[in-house]
Amino acid sequence: MKKNNINRRSFLQVTALAGGGFMLGLYPKATTVLAQGPPRQAPLVPMNFISIAPNGIVTLTSKNTEIGQNIYNTLPMLIAEELDVDWKAVKVVRADADNKYGGQFTGGSSATPGNWEPMRQVGAAGRQMLIAAAAQTWGVAEAECSTASGRVHHKASNRSLGYGELATKAASMPVPDLRSVKLKDPKDYKIIGTSTISVETKEILTGKPIFGIDVKVPGMLYAVMQRTPVLGGKAVSANLDVIKAMKGVKAAFIIEGRPLRSDYPNYLFEDAGFESGVAIVADSWWAAQSAREKLEVKWDAGKWGAQDSVENAKKAVELSKRTPMRTLRKDGDVEPVFNRADIKAVEANYTIPFIAHGTMEPQNCTAHFKDGKIELWMAGQIPQSGRTMVAQLLKLPESDVTVHNVRGGGGFGRRAYNDLMLDAAWISKTVGAPVKLLWSREDDMQHDYYRCGGFQFMKGAVDKDGKLVAWHDHFVGYGEGNAFAHDGGFQPNEFPALFVPNFHVQSSVMGLGLKTGALRAPYSNSTAWVIQSFIDELAHAAGKDPVQFRLELLAAPQITPAAPAGRGPGPQGLNAARMTGVLKLVAEKSGWGQRKLPKGTAQGVAFHFSHRGYFAEVAEVTVAANKKIKVNKVWVAADVGSHIINPSSAETQVQGAVIDGLSEMIQEITLKNGAVVQSNYHQHPWLKISQAPPQIEVHFLKTNNPPTGLGEPALPPILPAVCNAIFTATGERIRTMPMTKQGFSFA
Repeated sequence: MKKNNINRRSFLQVTALAGGGFMLGLYPKATTVLAQGPPRQAPLVPMNFISIAPNGIVTLTSKNTEIGQNIYNTLPMLIAEELDVDWKAVKVVRADADNKYGGQFTGGSSATPGNWEPMRQVGAAGRQMLIAAAAQTWGVAEAECSTASGRVHHKASNRSLGYGELATKAASMPVPDLRSVKLKDPKDYKIIGTSTISVETKEILTGKPIFGIDVKVPGMLYAVMQRTPVLGGKAVSANLDVIKAMKGVKAAFIIEGRPLRSDYPNYLFEDAGFESGVAIVADSWWAAQSAREKLEVKWDAGKWGAQDSVENAKKAVELSKRTPMRTLRKDGDVEPVFNRADIKAVEANYTIPFIAHGTMEPQNCTAHFKDGKIELWMAGQIPQSGRTMVAQLLKLPESDVTVHNVRGGGGFGRRAYNDLMLDAAWISKTVGAPVKLLWSREDDMQHDYYRCGGFQFMKGAVDKDGKLVAWHDHFVGYGEGNAFAHDGGFQPNEFPALFVPNFHVQSSVMGLGLKTGALRAPYSNSTAWVIQSFIDELAHAAGKDPVQFRLELLAAPQITPAAPAGRGPGPQGLNAARMTGVLKLVAEKSGWGQRKLPKGTAQGVAFHFSHRGYFAEVAEVTVAANKKIKVNKVWVAADVGSHIINPSSAETQVQGAVIDGLSEMIQEITLKNGAVVQSNYHQHPWLKISQAPPQIEVHFLKTNNPPTGLGEPALPPILPAVCNAIFTATGERIRTMPMTKQGFSFA
């Protein structure tokens, strides 16, 4: 994500509040990127963050959607720190989706790096204006004034004024240039670096209606939608008369859908296409869902009706034996190395499954179309994109589309896709009433934007000194022509690119009739497992300790490669020194190699750089004779820069990512006759509380680098760390996920 560019004209605008008060807004040029998806440019329009009422109440607006990552606290904490108010005296409100707030993107662990400076600058500018107002009131120099706990002080005369008393006057003060505004010395931080519970904790614990599923508006009806089971399919006919006659049903109709602009790679990312299906609207969700049980639909499955996961796997093997379709990266020449007599070659094939997001709160959206305008309530990770799509679909100006952000019960990338907005908007307009569209768990599981699967055919070589000298990867994925399915590609510049003199990455693709999309740590959640598992295989082939092998690899002189077309930049920006730091730290904290472990128990290690975060993890795993595994403890070392804004939130983010990653070891989505087979958690399970590691120990290595995000980079290393431990304990390497396919399961 590009850093916000703030120049002389991109500064705070101050206006007086009704009844007296103070309000300021920032003009940022915001660019949002979902993982490595298409960017969205936000226009330079005012975005209000701070309001101070005459009674001293400070209200801060949190612009990004809260989906459990605690960003609802984090961004206002940055403002409050520089504004110099007590956190306990702050009220936080949620912004609606609107371009006036700049980019409201939630994803890619981008909120912290993208807002670290702008939010603090907003707070500091507000503080400076309050100081100016007090100095003018007292007839003293601004330099003689200071602030603390929401008051401006003049030490020489022992006078002070509260921010509320100064609010109206501050609104008339000259606006400071954000480039010159003075930020606090970190040693003076009172809020940043302090553990702070969510401002919504009480509401969550007491069951207050703050989630999308809780939204109610006057006269609201409830809707369900039976979508085409096969992507691109069509509803030909349905027993609508029977459904309409059922108790509580108000309407039932076929939605023909609209074709996507293209199959690959956007899948509705910014396209007002939506799928065919049958909508049922009733006076209660239960009535609508009960009527759905009697629904009979004749479907035209379309071109993907015969798609089958078993056949796809067979085709991948066939493609792996042919000449790859494309070269993604080539440094040196691998073939002569593999033919040398003094090297050990290792070959391994890895299978990556499709998996679903499975958010705890099923997808939902409430819409009210009235008088040619529409209002929506939804927890969207890219709400502005959804607003644009609804406007396109209903042929409305965006100014006639209002989107209210609500709290989401989990997102992980799923709520970046605004398909529910389109469906709910269409249904509300059709029936002429406010409608809440709520998916069942089965809907959610079978109509997701899945983490894309793929197949990695690997070959590597170590020389007589145990050095990695050649690496070849033929990635067989899904897509069409030269385009991978959305978030279904492979990044050829991932580590160990540049650290291996002979490095060759090639790819082939096959067609796919399934929506795919970003899932927590896109690309990295599968790439790390393959790369770090294969590095472990090479370490054992070299007869070296896995930690030492990785340290030596990171210390290897980076090559100066040739520049063939498509090679791209270096290894995704990885800094070897920073990764070395976290790897050494996790080895130290876990006592790597220092303890004799019982038979069947072993440690595994892995690291990965993603979303600007450096993470290394060690897992201690016990494997029973029946292949039941227990993860006894996990150690995590992380470098996400110089400051941890909210330590307690940061630690829970990391712990949650570890548990999330462990769940991915037992999950899989498969296709039969073009449709998704799995329908609920019993077929796509999550780690149980009893299966979670009793301890997940988190250590942050603070470095002199700008702070970065935590929502994603902690997840990728846990899968290979556990798999590498299983190998050390049993001698059996897991190369196919879910691990149940190789007989392993959590105890």
